[in-house]
Amino acid sequence: MKIFYGWRIVGAAMGIQFLHSALLIQAFGAYVALLSQEQGWSKTALAGGAAVLSIESALLGPMLGWLVDRFGTRTLIQIGFGFFAAGFVTLSQVQTLTGFYVSMLFMAVGASFSGYFPLSVALVHWFKRWRARALSIMGLGLAVGGVAMPLVGWAMQAYGWRHVAMASAVIAVVVGVPLARIVRSNPAEMGEAVDGGPEQPDMTTTPTSAAQAEAVTEGPDFTAAEALRTPAFWLLGAGHGLALLVVTAVNVHAITHMKEGLSYSLAQASVVITLMTVAQAGGVLLGAAMGDRWDKRYAAAACMLAHALGLLMLTFATHPVMLGLFAILHGGAWGLRGPFMSALRADYFGLRAIGMILGLSAIIISFGQVAGPLIAGYFADVTGNYRTGFTLLAVLAATGCFMFLFAKNPRDTVRKS
Repeated sequence: MKIFYGWRIVGAAMGIQFLHSALLIQAFGAYVALLSQEQGWSKTALAGGAAVLSIESALLGPMLGWLVDRFGTRTLIQIGFGFFAAGFVTLSQVQTLTGFYVSMLFMAVGASFSGYFPLSVALVHWFKRWRARALSIMGLGLAVGGVAMPLVGWAMQAYGWRHVAMASAVIAVVVGVPLARIVRSNPAEMGEAVDGGPEQPDMTTTPTSAAQAEAVTEGPDFTAAEALRTPAFWLLGAGHGLALLVVTAVNVHAITHMKEGLSYSLAQASVVITLMTVAQAGGVLLGAAMGDRWDKRYAAAACMLAHALGLLMLTFATHPVMLGLFAILHGGAWGLRGPFMSALRADYFGLRAIGMILGLSAIIISFGQVAGPLIAGYFADVTGNYRTGFTLLAVLAATGCFMFLFAKNPRDTVRKS
């Protein structure tokens, strides 16, 4: 039995997300904790590295749709891994804060070119019926990458973070580039159809084609300009950005908080992060099993409350059980909600301009990506602990629940009119 090529792309995308998670996203907090101790740099300054990652992604966002169309997803991802590896090589030689920011700049370009955005654009073109499932399975790589955190932490303690950074550069090239070569932008490149079904008739010659009938049923696809004029575009962006306040703050500062504020060792803190990513994997699997049957915005709204409550558990933890609850609530919410973000936008606006719509959305959500680590780092430097900053971020994240509840599908309005 022939396997639909789209599922092979899902597998490659999952592997690519695993690399991003294991080498950078989950490991970043360990780099911050060790650099703060070794170099004496402030938490705000180190959080600026995460800001560089987010700002660069936002600036590149609107361009990525054009770059995908111009060069193809596979080429863009391969180029991205080149920048990604260059960032780690630079990081392994860092002696100054400026050098640290330069390494983050390389990684930001690499992560943008080879990460979530181009992979999501490819998958929403390959899948419709199983879109949420495909995106959730891709997100499983992000979650499973965190399971490698104890190994990364052990390697940093055994061999030093500089050697780990250099090894990460090698892994990015040796493993990442072959995975990138599997990816294709759309089913037509492989002579297949969406979801692996029978090839659709040409809409230009068959006025009553299935694709046109589907468009009438669901409502027309939106251009980027049309999407910008809908409340849903801005509400989804705001909700997504508020979620990333917590996600990025935790990625950057959670290990330092547990190490300095709660007196846990780096190895013990890494175990908590591992539990968090196991819960994240559970959330991803739940989304893969049920995501195409649920109203995704209600699920996303519930996840915002879990993000907020989980962060409060981390902030005021007085017992390991509270850290476990943080890991389960935050990790599960991240895993369930994350893949729904692209699926929601594809459901709401169609595929006509999905690349540009996702790129423009990146500008909005980048405010959350940038602000989360900076707010937490600033208050930690001023007050001596993370309680004020984390509490503020938890309250803001909770308001994101309403953003998703109010973000109604604009296609419903078109159908009714």
